[in-house]
Amino acid sequence: MTSSLPGAVTRTADDSALQAVLLDMDGTLVDTEGLWWDAEVEVFADLGHELDQSWRHEVVGGPMSRSAGFLISATGADITLGELTVLLNAAFLARLERGVPLMPGARRLLAELAAHELPVGLVSASHREVIDRMLVSLGAEHFRCTLAGDELARTKPHPDPYLIAAERLGAAPTRCVVVEDTVTGVTSAEAAGCRVVAIPSVTPIEPAVGRTVLSSLEEVDLAFLHSVVAGRSLSG
Repeated sequence: MTSSLPGAVTRTADDSALQAVLLDMDGTLVDTEGLWWDAEVEVFADLGHELDQSWRHEVVGGPMSRSAGFLISATGADITLGELTVLLNAAFLARLERGVPLMPGARRLLAELAAHELPVGLVSASHREVIDRMLVSLGAEHFRCTLAGDELARTKPHPDPYLIAAERLGAAPTRCVVVEDTVTGVTSAEAAGCRVVAIPSVTPIEPAVGRTVLSSLEEVDLAFLHSVVAGRSLSG
């Protein structure tokens, strides 16, 4: 585990070259945002509370501590943050046993990046136990590094996860493209200085300078990622 921020990174001679791709997991590569919400609804029902559908936008994309803390505050449930985290993880992992669908285009993109030997990092706010379970479906061989939310002192929306992942891959953050599905993740990646491709899952994300917004991962391929770093496919 580490909480230090990176120092110098290796750069290629071509300062516009794509050096690495950093991918979020939940809602980006695997269709799990709905599973998280279902787990939260189930756990709070057992505690005697009904979750308001509008709260879903408050808990998507962030670390477990933030989401769980919000729901405790919103419902007034008599449970500690630590106790709730254990219950939520257990309910979510139980759902994973039934199978986790990959997002459309995810398997094809991972295979293409691997075929071209481009460094790929998996950067998630989920706990290590969840990531390791997901890697069975995603294929651990597709990622040169994986970073979990419970391995960092500060996770998304802070820049630390993407700064550290870029360092581990020997890449400059400005030469990395991040693919994210939430505002929290986009905020983290942009704070780290990365180019961002946003594919919203639950909450809308607006285009901006340095950020491209798409409707599906099926629109992303290696040529497109190169164009993002070169500045030819940016919206806003």
